[in-house]
Amino acid sequence: MTTLQSVPALGTHPASGSLPSRAETRDRLSKATYDLLVIGGGILGISTAWHAAQSGLRVALVDAGDFAGATSSASSKLLHGGLRYLQTGAVKLVAENHFERRAVSRQVAPHLANPLTFYLPVYKGGPHGAAKLGAGVFAYSALSAFGDGVGHLLSPAKAAQDVPELRTDNLKAVAVYGDDQMNDARMALMTVRAAVDAGATVLNHAEVTGLRFTRGRVTGAELKDRTSGDEFGVTARLVLNATGPWVDHLRKMEDPNAAPSIRLSKGAHLVLKRTSPWKAALATPIDKYRITFALPWEDMLLLGTTDEEYEGDPGQVEVTEKDTAQILDEAAFSIRDQQLSRDLITYSFAGLRVLPGGPGDTSKAKRETVVTEGRGGMLSVAGGKWTTFRHIGRTVMRKLEQLPGHPLGEDYESVSTLPKRLPLPGIANPNAVAHRLLVDGPAPGPQMAADTAKHLATHYGSLAFDIARMANENPELARRVHPDAPEIWAQVAYARDHEWAETADDVLRRRTTLTIRGLATDEVRAGVESMLGK
Repeated sequence: MTTLQSVPALGTHPASGSLPSRAETRDRLSKATYDLLVIGGGILGISTAWHAAQSGLRVALVDAGDFAGATSSASSKLLHGGLRYLQTGAVKLVAENHFERRAVSRQVAPHLANPLTFYLPVYKGGPHGAAKLGAGVFAYSALSAFGDGVGHLLSPAKAAQDVPELRTDNLKAVAVYGDDQMNDARMALMTVRAAVDAGATVLNHAEVTGLRFTRGRVTGAELKDRTSGDEFGVTARLVLNATGPWVDHLRKMEDPNAAPSIRLSKGAHLVLKRTSPWKAALATPIDKYRITFALPWEDMLLLGTTDEEYEGDPGQVEVTEKDTAQILDEAAFSIRDQQLSRDLITYSFAGLRVLPGGPGDTSKAKRETVVTEGRGGMLSVAGGKWTTFRHIGRTVMRKLEQLPGHPLGEDYESVSTLPKRLPLPGIANPNAVAHRLLVDGPAPGPQMAADTAKHLATHYGSLAFDIARMANENPELARRVHPDAPEIWAQVAYARDHEWAETADDVLRRRTTLTIRGLATDEVRAGVESMLGK
């Protein structure tokens, strides 16, 4: 067990070549006039900031919490075409989703995404027949130009070999298709890094306390640094409200009479230890419209999700006993009881989907992006899905370019002329990176463990070599944070110096996998806080 005595005595001084201090960033934000201030560091705001900075605009991005600290790190971790959309005849939407999915997983971030085979079990008396689902997965794979193989039917016996915990009673057939998977928090952080590399100035844990107005138009924001209490302001020609579930809260700062524009749907997930290896994921139809997932993810099993209207405080969303019972009950349609023991649960999380306002069942509502302009000229953007995060960033930029009066000016590159598949930092073949990490270890020191090498390669890409270098130079940093996880202390130092980590949760929940594995013990947390200088 990790103890406090085992925390590397590294001190709290950032390494050379690290990020500017928060004080320096606040000073930069308060003295410049920005073309675009993006409020909200979820993937929608991050993607817009990335594309705006690529266009040559002077961009600032702030968030009251951590980057991807809410909904953007509470997804089902999928890059997918949306199999269920075929039911509603949204063929064009599925094809567009597949295009974006393939671009991200093949050209933009192959180091952060990996292909995943899905088994869709067909049970006697289930909501769909084998012939229908067989035709559905074939059409789904066709819309992906068969890039993940041909969707087909599989025998229950073969499927049970790949997923030993699959419930085979009354199982008639299994439909097979392919999609992709990611660690959403890591993907978001790499996109923040890409935005900064393109020239954006970013600051997390910076809460908007008010908006700035010039002759009735929104021209910036007043902020408070939550880590220090310092207050400062940012001036911008245009302000984009990308605060997700809080979008109407900010709209009311602009116009107290602004009518609600969105509604929220809660999606909860459970993370469990696996009782056996899983070579494929399960996507089990619950009814005509809903599917429950069982996904092998980060050496664990991810179950979910729920979909119900949420009217509470977005900052208080949590997984309830009702959510847990529902997820386990629905998973039991296709998974054996021994894998669904509550004793195996290591973590649970919930996020909020932002849906267009209006009546109807949230599970049938469109996951579309809505852009509105307020009375003071602030643009608000909400909705969408992770798979199309680059497309959403481009869409918002096109909207900004077309605004009357051209508030951004005209001296910048149009988003339509930007490279279509600009890669995220660290792009590399993760298998090659893992091999290099194992081969190129320090001559006198111990070789890096295989699970650590694989973990670094698939969460940092080629940037893993920077972490390995830190570990080689200081053997204390080469030790594991917890004996049951692949992470090493060098990752904590790297998160502090290069990835804007300010709190223990920033490190344990979003920059590493220690929390989701159930390994963020009091001792581990205290060690991380010590390294962060808290």
